[in-house]
Amino acid sequence: MNVSPLDLRQQRFRHSFRGFDRVEVASFLAAVADDYEQALRETDHLRQDLARMESVLNEHREREKDLRATLMTAQRVADDIKAQADQEAKRIIREAEGRSDLLLEKAQARLEDVQREIDGLKLKRKDVETTVEAIIQGLRNTIEYVRGQDAHEREDRILLHRPRHAETATSDADQADRRRRQNIP
Repeated sequence: MNVSPLDLRQQRFRHSFRGFDRVEVASFLAAVADDYEQALRETDHLRQDLARMESVLNEHREREKDLRATLMTAQRVADDIKAQADQEAKRIIREAEGRSDLLLEKAQARLEDVQREIDGLKLKRKDVETTVEAIIQGLRNTIEYVRGQDAHEREDRILLHRPRHAETATSDADQADRRRRQNIP
């Protein structure tokens, strides 16, 4: 049974011999009708507030749903970026390791080339030292030979310039000839 405040106000009861005081019942019914009317207004107002709040709540739920979707998308994007950054870092590290290995190999090859050059130069130095020593020895031998030849020639020259003791008898003509040259009578 739905009773409105108007029904409460217009309600009339039958009269009986020992019944309630009419004024009191009427004033009570008017007060109840006023309270009931007030309650209905509040209920209506609360229903409107509830509808408005449900609308706001639905908006908030939609925003939350959008935010969750945005957060999930952002998380996926962040994970993708992180994965790409990790892959890029690994690629850069691999390239750097490859370049360092290549540089190391080149440096090792260059070191081996330099070592071979050093070894070659050491051999050349040894050859040059041997050659110089051989030249020096040859020059010493030549000097000794020349000195030896000079000593023989000097001895030969000295022998040529010495008077001959074996030949004591010289011819008279030779003696005369010598005297002439010296102007001795």
